[in-house]
Amino acid sequence: MLEWIRWLFLSFAVVLLDQASKWEIVKMLSEKGELVFTSFFSFALVYNEGAAFSFLNDAGGWQREFFMVIAVAASILILLLLRKHKGEFLFSLALSLVLGGALGNLVDRVRIGHVVDFLDFHLAEHHFPAFNLADSAITLGAALLILDNLRRGKS
Repeated sequence: MLEWIRWLFLSFAVVLLDQASKWEIVKMLSEKGELVFTSFFSFALVYNEGAAFSFLNDAGGWQREFFMVIAVAASILILLLLRKHKGEFLFSLALSLVLGGALGNLVDRVRIGHVVDFLDFHLAEHHFPAFNLADSAITLGAALLILDNLRRGKS
């Protein structure tokens, strides 16, 4: 009956890793702002009030509550899906990653009012918006959902 709970441990691990990485980045970069590793990758401290890829980052403040509501609603839906599909490995793995990522960014919004991003990729004048481990988990989870859907032969 509680078999689906195991998937919550993965989500919780994602939240913990995400929050620990953000805490360390803020501590490390609060004075210097950026730590360059290569010509195309650095850690850059970015405060994002929007969603993925800084969507609605400068919308005036209303977006914080909007994205919090979306995260809570998505989390409830994911919990219901995890209970129903607990034996479907790839589907549940994907949902657990999305849940962990959503909750990781929700913690930031509740705790500090914005999301901490720091993974910064760039190539010459082309710059990809900074992101974090929670965003990475959501993206990987979404990719696994697509793969699961393709594997099942659904369109």
